[in-house]
Amino acid sequence: MFSPFHIQPPVQHIQPVFRPPSEGNSLIFQVTNGCSWNRCTYCEMYTDEQKKFRPRDEIELLNEIQRCGESGLQPRRVFLADGDALVLSMRRLKTILKAIQTWLPSVSRVSSYCLPSNLKNKTVDDLVELEALGLKLIYVGAESGDNEILRRIDKGETFDSTASAIIKSHEAGIKSSVMVINGIGGKAYSEQHAIESARLVNLVQPTYLATLVLTFDRGTEKVINGYDGQFSELSTLELCTEMERFIGETDLEKTIFRSDHVSNHLVLKGVLGKDKAQMLNRIKDASDYFRLHPNYQHHATDY
Repeated sequence: MFSPFHIQPPVQHIQPVFRPPSEGNSLIFQVTNGCSWNRCTYCEMYTDEQKKFRPRDEIELLNEIQRCGESGLQPRRVFLADGDALVLSMRRLKTILKAIQTWLPSVSRVSSYCLPSNLKNKTVDDLVELEALGLKLIYVGAESGDNEILRRIDKGETFDSTASAIIKSHEAGIKSSVMVINGIGGKAYSEQHAIESARLVNLVQPTYLATLVLTFDRGTEKVINGYDGQFSELSTLELCTEMERFIGETDLEKTIFRSDHVSNHLVLKGVLGKDKAQMLNRIKDASDYFRLHPNYQHHATDY
């Protein structure tokens, strides 16, 4: 199996590099450094000084792609890092994708993170061009469908901007993987977070849908400030209640759903809506368990 650890000599990365779990075996090209927005209160991915946003030098990147091809690499998938590769111009994106086609013909899928606002100035025809050149999947961190929550976490997006970007990508034949953060609204906004997030995914019908749980590796100050100091973190049982409401409100046709990130207290996998009832039953069982164990401490392998 192809491993990114085998390609260190021809590829240069400014650490740390982040990618979705499903891109674990992908060849990663860092086409930008950091994130062009980088203001979300909950995000700690690009906070180091060396991760200050800037596009990668184009000649340097194209030479890197060529070196990978000449070294004999034959990856099936390529992920374009860092936080929002689609902020780049159409000219630059097409140049990168054409270079991948030329030097790495084994690649069948190119993917990247995508801030919805980055698609505002790209037309459906633009995205059709990118899809034809290999861009098959975008990862969209919607986080929530609720506009009040999006404002408080300084996401820089709205329900409408997120929905518009995902629908536009689908019209161009590009698949979407949408992320929602369980607990991002705290206790006060938990119900509306679940309802509005479900309304968003019902509208856009993402190809893939995933959830992770809000975590605070370096403290809660920025999130708490966004809620005027009133943010109250959800308990494990409350996270289950929110997830039950979210899943219960979904009306999806064939979206592949995963809540298997290490932060999740309960692993769920299936297709919505085919497996909706099964998932809801599992959440109820987990809720019963957490009621009996109020002092439960989450570990990645639990339950």
